[in-house]
Amino acid sequence: MLENEQINLWRGEFGAEYAVRNAATEESVRNRTRFWSKTLDSIRKGYGDPESILEVGANVGINLRALKNLCDAELTAVEPNDQAREKLVRDEVVPAEKAVAATGESLPFPDDSFDLVFTSGVLIHVSPDNLAQVCKELHRVSRRVILCAECFSSYPETIVYRGHTDKLFKRDFGSFWMEQFPSLKLIDYGFEWKPVTGLDDATWWIFSKQG
Repeated sequence: MLENEQINLWRGEFGAEYAVRNAATEESVRNRTRFWSKTLDSIRKGYGDPESILEVGANVGINLRALKNLCDAELTAVEPNDQAREKLVRDEVVPAEKAVAATGESLPFPDDSFDLVFTSGVLIHVSPDNLAQVCKELHRVSRRVILCAECFSSYPETIVYRGHTDKLFKRDFGSFWMEQFPSLKLIDYGFEWKPVTGLDDATWWIFSKQG
């Protein structure tokens, strides 16, 4: 497993504290269910129901719990923090073999393994030095669709995050994706305003690999 400062932070106590702080409550799952109801509709219009979905950086699985409310896809979670993965399995979000100890820099799956691959609030914690590699891996294991939901900035900037420097990076992730992979087709995009949606002012993009 590729090591760097960001991975080590999330694998350790900081990541465990995040899992407690961002618990899968009825409200948080309900908010994500609304989000996924909308974004899945955009995917279904041109590509049908995804039969397999991978979340990279799943934490305790709020997104995956929401997806279980909306579809019958086989769900897989990549998560480097042991306690978060244990919670995923204990709550039966995914079976143990589908809670994978890995990181976005090196995904242990063959090419074109999943209909839908996504991140939500994860790329913002990837060092700019590693971002292209993470996106390359996400692109590699996606068969059809990639979804990215992250905090937006028109220009790359580093934000102090809970007292830590060089641990949160904002940018226009949609443009970054299209610069890295010009053949991607934009399916849809949008913004989730926190006072209305309960999500952290996330901008999202859905891309198709099929052009």
